[in-house]
Amino acid sequence: MTTQHSKTYSIGDAVKMTNITERQLRNWEGKYIPMPVRIQSGERSYRRYTEEQIEIIKEMKVYIDQGYTLRRASELVAKMILAEQ
Repeated sequence: MTTQHSKTYSIGDAVKMTNITERQLRNWEGKYIPMPVRIQSGERSYRRYTEEQIEIIKEMKVYIDQGYTLRRASELVAKMILAEQ
């Protein structure tokens, strides 16, 4: 049996890839996007975003740039995800 590990990204990588700020990204977590995985390193915990989360953030950013509210953008992305399944 093989396991497939998807690539994950740090918060710094995520903001570079999505063109939003770290503050925005932290604010969206759990409200508009799934919570990122946390990895422990000593006493510190670091966010790791999946490729799927990066795509969700990118799509939300597109809608926001088109003038949609954050809430509406998240609803549209959710509908898009459901339609793909």
